Order: sequence, then C-alpha cells, then structure tokens
Amino acid sequence: MKKSLVTISTSLMLLFGISSGASASSNTYTVKKGDSLSKIAKTYHITVSNLKQWNHLSSDLIKVNQSLKIVNPGTTVKSSPVKTTPVKTTPVKAIKQITVSASAYTLNFARCTGITATGINLKKNPNQKVISVDPKVIKLGSKVYVPGYGYAIAADTGGAIKGNKIDVFIPSQKAAIQWGRKTVKIQILN
Repeated sequence: MKKSLVTISTSLMLLFGISSGASASSNTYTVKKGDSLSKIAKTYHITVSNLKQWNHLSSDLIKVNQSLKIVNPGTTVKSSPVKTTPVKTTPVKAIKQITVSASAYTLNFARCTGITATGINLKKNPNQKVISVDPKVIKLGSKVYVPGYGYAIAADTGGAIKGNKIDVFIPSQKAAIQWGRKTVKIQILN
C-alpha cells in the first residue's frame, strides 16, 4: 500500500511538473542576435506595449538569450513555472468594430512594386499580414483583426478601396482567389 502511494505521488508530481514546463515554454521566446521588441511584436502580431507589460520591461532594451513571455490575446500567463495561479492579463481590446467588404490581393501583376503606402516591402516580406484600407475610414498604421485572416496592419491603400472596403494581402494568387469577397466584422485595435 505504501509503495503504491509513493508511486502515485511520484507520478502526479511528474505529470504536473511536465505539464507546467510545457505550458511555460509554449508561451516564451528567446531573444536572438538582431532582435528588437518591435521585430518580435510584429512577428507575433502583438504590440510592443503589451510585450513590455507582460515582461515588466521599463525600456526597449533586450539582451541575447533573454526569455520573453508571449501571450495570445485573451489568454493568461503563469508568472513562473512553479506557481499554479494564473496571472490575469488584459486582452487586446478593439477600439472600434466595423463591417467591411473584404477581398484579397497579390503582387502578381505588372505595375505592382510590392511597396505599400507605408513603405513595407511585400516582395521581401511575403508573409507580412497587411491590409489595404481607405485612410478616411481606417487610419494607416492601425493594427486590426480580420476574421479568417488574423492580426494585420493597415499599411496600404488602393484605387478601388473606398469606404468600408479592405483588401487583405495574400502572397499566393491561388489562395487570394480562394479568399474571394466576403463581408466580415473587423476589429481596429489602435
């Protein structure tokens, strides 16, 4: 009986230990040479402000091999792998929601330079999540969430993009055609 209790206790400790380690490692990023907070934030489609808040940073200074917490909006983060009480984080809140007609665009036509209205080079960064907007409706530089596309930046304009219309950038022509045209409710995050 005593041996069974010890075996069960050990198994439970291992189970909880392994599970907290996996949870902690899946929400961390190790800083590499050449990284900056803005580069990391852009990669994970989060804000620099949130990244600093989650990691208790008072400046933009980070060091190689530093471990940073990365939180998906609306989730919680454990303050340390040993503690089991989650720390509540503020989810990214939309400052405005609007319904738009969304279509997709690619760089597969002759007149396209691949440089957005805000200077992002989509030929060099084909996986960048960018949408074209009417700047009178959505300010250029705004971070947005588009259902079915994800977090993106309003970084481009287009001749046919007037009013509540957006174009989502998709690098593959086939995938852009599959996107088609749809009506979606987007969230403007800043």
